[in-house]
Amino acid sequence: MDKHTLDKLQFSHIRSSLADCCASTLGKTLARRLQPARQPHSISAWFEQVRQMDRAFDEVGVPPMGGVHDIRAHVRDAGTAAGLDAHELCRVSETLAATSNVSRWRASLPEQLEEVLAISERVGDFGPLSLQINKAIDERGHVRDEASSKLLSIRRSIDRLHDEIRKTYAQILKRPHILRMLQFPNTTMRGTRTVLPLKTEYRGRIKGIIHSSSDSGSTLFVEPSEVVEANNSIVSLRESERKEIARILGQLSFTVHENETGILQTMDALGVLDLVAAKVHYMRKRKAVCPDISEDRVLLLNQARHPVLIDLAAESGDDGKKVVPIDVRLGDDFDLLIITGPNTGGKTVTLKTIGLLALMTQCGIPIPAGAGSRVPIYGDIHIDVGDEQSIEQSLSTFSSHLSNILLTLRKANADSLVLLDELGSGTDPDEGAAIGRAIIDELRRLSCSAVVTTHLSALKSVAFTNERIDNASVEFDAKTLCPTFHLRIGEPGNSNALIIAQRLGMPRKMIKRARSYLSKRSKAINKVIAATLDSRRKAERARLEANQSMLEAEQRRVHYAHELEKLETERKTQYEWYEWVNTIRPGQEVFLRKFDRSAKVVRVQLHRQTALLTAGSVEMEVHLNELSPPPAEQE
Repeated sequence: MDKHTLDKLQFSHIRSSLADCCASTLGKTLARRLQPARQPHSISAWFEQVRQMDRAFDEVGVPPMGGVHDIRAHVRDAGTAAGLDAHELCRVSETLAATSNVSRWRASLPEQLEEVLAISERVGDFGPLSLQINKAIDERGHVRDEASSKLLSIRRSIDRLHDEIRKTYAQILKRPHILRMLQFPNTTMRGTRTVLPLKTEYRGRIKGIIHSSSDSGSTLFVEPSEVVEANNSIVSLRESERKEIARILGQLSFTVHENETGILQTMDALGVLDLVAAKVHYMRKRKAVCPDISEDRVLLLNQARHPVLIDLAAESGDDGKKVVPIDVRLGDDFDLLIITGPNTGGKTVTLKTIGLLALMTQCGIPIPAGAGSRVPIYGDIHIDVGDEQSIEQSLSTFSSHLSNILLTLRKANADSLVLLDELGSGTDPDEGAAIGRAIIDELRRLSCSAVVTTHLSALKSVAFTNERIDNASVEFDAKTLCPTFHLRIGEPGNSNALIIAQRLGMPRKMIKRARSYLSKRSKAINKVIAATLDSRRKAERARLEANQSMLEAEQRRVHYAHELEKLETERKTQYEWYEWVNTIRPGQEVFLRKFDRSAKVVRVQLHRQTALLTAGSVEMEVHLNELSPPPAEQE
């Protein structure tokens, strides 16, 4: 899809909303890079992942993504000469520790969730490597004393020397004549050396090394000769400590580098797992569904809502309830839909809803629509909507509008979805209608799926002369003079100007005179519409009822299939229990763990043979004596 289409349909908003549902930067990055695909099998697989993840949420919970960071750059840097510092290794360790949590989550997944298992099985368990790093580096990014015996020895020697220096200074500061020569009765630091703040006039009175002076020159910072050797030893030990830390970090970095391939594969899998989980969060929050992929190019959207409007409504506090849903179909009994009706009635929103939900489908994102919705996979989606006037190119709104349409007609083919807003507007109505009719003819020649909106009444008649074209209208309430935003397929709309004028108080004589000025063609079209309106409404109602019955039947089939799967799992569990009990010898005291989620442990004492448990007529009586857990070694 070209950038113009993605921008006009506000697809960036969908990607951002999905990224907000991700728990890690890995998933967020994938969400913001999503692009519509054209392979039906891939898209179907994506939706199956979402359906199975939705079940996983209910049965075993959300994938534990806490502590997961995007450490791919760190992992690649681990193989360089510089390696990783302690803070980088700490971040790597935190993420690798999270892989153990994901592995435990995967182990609890039912075997029926094959797609989710396939993703999570690509997540390696790097918990042992995380523990190895944690033994050397604490959560603050400091190398532990216990990271190596040599480092422990060095730091103990440093601590011992510091104690000696503190004791030496304590003795020095007890001497009254020394205290008189100091600016303040305490030690201070100059670099890594502990020194005394000697007044300048007492230069040379304390034997030792002068390291520096104050800015005013009134104080000299002197290291007494009694501590010089100890301080020198500390400096030497600090260098040894630095080298030992570098060796430890280098060794850990090399270990990470050795596991680079597996860790990078795990990061990719964690990103996908997070993205699929985010789609479930998105689906549940917006009451969305995974649509069926239509192989016959039939688009069927039940109770579809515009995702951006849902989010805007939710921000205002009404949870999207004010967003009016629409039912749209395309590709079954017609391929081109002409939507007419008043301004601000919802024509453009309908156009954008169709296009955006098609884009979301091709990205494997659940759409805010009702169950039973079907969406085909389009090769391209082309849209022309809004004011495209270009000052730089000196093009009028009409010229820019027409230029975009002509470009679309050159690109479109039988696999395209074309969405055109306000067809024929911006010029003389008669000429605009003629151009609009020619564009519709070209769309039909290309055999593409298309939805167009228009104000021109002349274009309503096209549907009466072409069986693959139909009309639709956005509903208008003549009593309130407001649009209801409902879409009615099979019913051409009108501007309702005369109705509005009458409700606003225009005299009947003027209304009558205005009606007389309507063209004969317009009157004839209105008569045809009125004559067929009742039958079209009945046919559309019957179609909706038939679709609802089919949907309910399919939902019952899925429900019974799921119940059958649960019964089969239960039967298998009971059979395993039966087989295990058959291995118990009469009189043997054992501990049995019941095959259910409560995992209660019961003590079973087998006293005598009373029940028929095997084909060989082995009888035994089972007494449940207590509910306390058995010792770990017997469990």
